[in-house]
Amino acid sequence: MTIDNKDGAAFLAYVTDKLETRIAHISQSILEGQKDIEGMHEYYWENYTEMDQYGYENFDNQQALLHQINANEQQIHLRKRFRKMLDSPFFGRVDFVFEGDEEPEIFYIGIGNFAEEAGHTPLIYDWRAPVSGLFYDYDKGPASYQAPLGTICGEIASKWQYKIRNGRMLYQFESDVKIDDEILMAELGSGGSTALKNIVRTIQKEQNAIIRNTRDKIMVIQGAAGSGKTSIALHRIAYLLYHDRKNLKSSNILILSPNSIFSDYISHILPELGEENIKEMSFDLFAYRQLKDTVSDCEDRYDQIERSLNFPDMPSLYKEKQSREFLNQMEGYLTSLEDELMDFRDVEYKNFTKKEEEIIDLFYFKFQDIPLLSRMEAVAENFIDEVETLRDNDMDEEERAIVMEKFMNMYETQDLYVIYSRFLESCGYPGLPHVQLQERKLRYEDVYPVLYMKYRLLRQTSHNGIKHLVVDEMQDYSRLQYLILKMMFPCRMTILGDKAQTMEAEAQDVLGFLPKIFGKEIRRIVMNKSYRNTVEIASYANQLAGITDMDLFDRHGQPVEELFFKGKKQQAIEAALDELVNKLQLGAEQFETAALILRTESEAKEAARILKEKLENTGFDMENRFSYLHRDSTSFCKGLTVTTFYLAKGLEFDQVFSLFPAADQSPIAKQGRYIAATRALHKLHMYEYGK
Repeated sequence: MTIDNKDGAAFLAYVTDKLETRIAHISQSILEGQKDIEGMHEYYWENYTEMDQYGYENFDNQQALLHQINANEQQIHLRKRFRKMLDSPFFGRVDFVFEGDEEPEIFYIGIGNFAEEAGHTPLIYDWRAPVSGLFYDYDKGPASYQAPLGTICGEIASKWQYKIRNGRMLYQFESDVKIDDEILMAELGSGGSTALKNIVRTIQKEQNAIIRNTRDKIMVIQGAAGSGKTSIALHRIAYLLYHDRKNLKSSNILILSPNSIFSDYISHILPELGEENIKEMSFDLFAYRQLKDTVSDCEDRYDQIERSLNFPDMPSLYKEKQSREFLNQMEGYLTSLEDELMDFRDVEYKNFTKKEEEIIDLFYFKFQDIPLLSRMEAVAENFIDEVETLRDNDMDEEERAIVMEKFMNMYETQDLYVIYSRFLESCGYPGLPHVQLQERKLRYEDVYPVLYMKYRLLRQTSHNGIKHLVVDEMQDYSRLQYLILKMMFPCRMTILGDKAQTMEAEAQDVLGFLPKIFGKEIRRIVMNKSYRNTVEIASYANQLAGITDMDLFDRHGQPVEELFFKGKKQQAIEAALDELVNKLQLGAEQFETAALILRTESEAKEAARILKEKLENTGFDMENRFSYLHRDSTSFCKGLTVTTFYLAKGLEFDQVFSLFPAADQSPIAKQGRYIAATRALHKLHMYEYGK
């Protein structure tokens, strides 16, 4: 079959045919592999009693079986990827004239590599391949890209963009700019989905530079709301996995995300980009797991936010207990523990004695680099080694436990909860309640100080398996939390967030102190261009937050609707929700997603109850198109979502209704209004109620 590969439609037909042929061959290979696996199983069960006594034949059979199973799984994964490519095999093309040549070479670019056979020259190049950088970084004219052998120079003769869906060419045109604004406009103007969109078709030059950065150990992205920072971070992870397959696997990456809903919202991105999914959890959950041998429960960030909203006059010690001054006080206290916590004495065991003076010498000098509460264990191991050497035989587990207990009893206490409570009292703060482990619950303000103390007092199992950490919503992490992260994860990091979307009363710019924690290896990038909202919505939100330096993508829509509902609380809320029902635009020809965003958990729960009754009377599909998102929710669904502003962070909706009590003009409530406003893609309704 001959093909003019300059004709996008003709090339689409050609490459689709090749994809289908390759998929058929892979399916046949999988079928044959499955038969081999079944044959190996059958042979094993028929002959395992007669296999050699040393097990060599058994081992060889098991290894062959494992090899075939792995080979089949790889083939199944490859087939799945190629089937996905059938929907849209490519989205771009670059005609590049290499330096010294006259005729251009044509490179089609798609979500992944595809060649007729493994090892052959690709028909389609992965968007992460070095040559694909030409598509994102250059217009027509002189251009270059970094290949494994060095810089390749030449000239771009032409660039094309395509939109293909269900294997059909919807449009194709030659583009003079890096990514045509019409394409970007169409992508941004489309309806919101229940998942974050991959952006391979619309990556901008400045975004591409971030995605392909492999030099900097710590990359910090300060991005405005809607600047695409989370998408860029995930695409960067996909690029790094592609770039360094030998040393980096999906299991080596951890994302610290705000909550389970957000984890679900972004979970499809890496599989869409041809990679396995990666581990995600909130830092609060991580902290709870680290402290469950010290306390039975811990408050999370949302408990702290709810308290500050519901009890604004109640003094909060959160900021104080995360401060550098508090940390300095703790370091001073930890130094004093070296003496106060210890009660040294001789240790005797079956005619063997370790004198108090020797123990003190080992404790304060030989093992001084070991954390305090783990140090006596090292002293005990030293004694056990001496006894075993002199007896010329090893202690059994029971003996070791007896000796270890004698040494560990020299600590006046090893209970972190008790030690931290004493520290609080020594600084003039109320101590923690004196209760048994099963009744201990830490307030949020104490969670990370206790975790820091644990890392300073006890030897920790390393997290060396994590080679890249992604920290989202960086503005919500305190200086103390970053110090803990540095202690826990001595690896590469991508840290991202927006200082305007802080959960604190005052905006915190972490860029002020991160360099002092991570040193010169940090690279700071500021992204001030917003792509998510229409100009009208973004301008309104910026006015709420006092932001004046944001660059807006020129996509226009309807003005923001502001309404005030006067009267008693219940009556005013009912009226606002009636208005929402009238204005809601969900349906086949309308929007896919909408949200009602409120201030507190109790307000959201009550609004969801009222709204459910009202919508049921209209015949609304409640089962499939209505959801109430709370802190234990794990998935994000289509239709209308009712939730709080702090759980809506990071999500986006076609249409947003914000409902806040007008009386609450506290800094955190103002932050809530800003966050609610920036969630809207196309339509925004800002409602307030009160007297």
